[in-house]
Amino acid sequence: MKALIQRVKRASVSIDGELYSSIKAGILVFLGVEKCDNNENADWLAEKILKLRIFEDENGKMNKSLADIDGEILVVSQFTLCGNCMKGTRPSFDNAMEPQRANELYEYFVSVVRNNGMSVKTGKFAAMMDVELINDGPVTFMIEK
Repeated sequence: MKALIQRVKRASVSIDGELYSSIKAGILVFLGVEKCDNNENADWLAEKILKLRIFEDENGKMNKSLADIDGEILVVSQFTLCGNCMKGTRPSFDNAMEPQRANELYEYFVSVVRNNGMSVKTGKFAAMMDVELINDGPVTFMIEK
């Protein structure tokens, strides 16, 4: 399971020109689910993201978590994170989990984050989405399990 996370001042998802969801300050998570992933991976990744201290304290140091700033989280499915670009010029998606099971794990990940008391918004699985964000920093991390 792969998550590209970005600390944002705000972020939103639009589908077919209509606003689908949006957050204020917090974390935008692009989530990729691979064939080998399971609920355990999702549990670990959710806990890691929620506890990650990537927000500045009063001294300008990254020392606060999402909960510490009362932030929001936007989770967007992103199967292209599972793409392998090592050979040739066309990505291979052989490692990406089949869509039905990937959606189940995506929804499970979202439920784990919600069950930790966080304000969670989502994209729409497998939809063509326009994602807009104001990256705060920029601060961006790739986390894999």
